[in-house]
Amino acid sequence: MSKDKKFGFIGAGNMAENLLSGLIASDQAEPANITCSDVRPQRLKELEDRYGIRTSSDNNAVIRSSEIVIYAVKPQVMADVLNETASTLDISKLIISIAAGVPLAAIQAVVDKDLRLIRAMPNLCVAVREGATAITAGPHAKPADIDQAKAIFNAVGRCVFLKENYLLDVVTGLSGSGPAYVFLIIEALADAGVKMGLSRPEARELSAQTVLGAAKMILTSDAHPAELKDMVTSPGGTTIAGLHSLERGRLRAVLMDAIEAATLRSEELGQIVTRKFSAK
Repeated sequence: MSKDKKFGFIGAGNMAENLLSGLIASDQAEPANITCSDVRPQRLKELEDRYGIRTSSDNNAVIRSSEIVIYAVKPQVMADVLNETASTLDISKLIISIAAGVPLAAIQAVVDKDLRLIRAMPNLCVAVREGATAITAGPHAKPADIDQAKAIFNAVGRCVFLKENYLLDVVTGLSGSGPAYVFLIIEALADAGVKMGLSRPEARELSAQTVLGAAKMILTSDAHPAELKDMVTSPGGTTIAGLHSLERGRLRAVLMDAIEAATLRSEELGQIVTRKFSAK
C-alpha cells in the first residue's frame, strides 16, 4: 500500500487510534496523510499532538480529503453519521466500517448509492498490535480494495478475508469476544498456580507467557494443534493427567458453547441494528 494514500477516520476512539498508530508505525501512512474527526475537540487535540495527524470537526471535510474512509463510530450513532455524510460519499473512495454489528446491507440501505464497501471486525488486541481481524466486502469492492483493507489490519495483527458477510457474526463470537475467554483462562491458570504455592506475580507471568508461546507455535507451524499437544504429552506423565481432568470437565464443549452463544447473540443484535437503520 502506498504511503501517499490519504486516510480519513470518522471517529477518534481507541480503535481509531490503534489503527492510525499502526499505520504510522508500520510505515504504511504518513501522519500528514491521516485526518481524523470527532465531536470531542480535546480528543482531537490529543491525537494531533501525539501522532502529528490532521484533525477536523467536520466529517464531510474529512471524507472529501480522503481516499480511504474508516467509519470508527459506535453502532448506535452509525446511521446518523451515515445520513450526515452520505452526500459526500462516492464510488471513488474505499469505505471501511468497523462499527460492530452493523451489516453492510444496512449501510448500503442508508447511503442508497453504489460504494466500495468493506466491513471489518477487529478485536481488542489491536491495542498491542496482535489483533485478530476479519473483513468482508460489498458487491462493488475490488480485489485491490480487499488487499488494502487487509494491509491496514495486518498493521495491527493478522487479518483474514471472508467471502460470506454473515460469517462476521461467527467472528464476533470467536475472535471478537475471544480475548475475554482467554483472559478468563489465564486468570484460572494463575489462580491454580497460586493455590499450589506460586506467588501471584509469578503465576500471572507464567500463565500469560504460556498462552502467548502456545499461540505463537500454532501461528508459526503447519502442525495441527493436536500434534503440538501430543508433543507435550508423554505416556503416564503430568500432562496427560491434566488433560484427562480437562476432558472430564468438558472444556472443549464449554468453549464451543460459549462461541455459539456469542455468535447467536451477535446475530440478534445485528437484526436489532438493521431494524433501527431501516427506521432512519
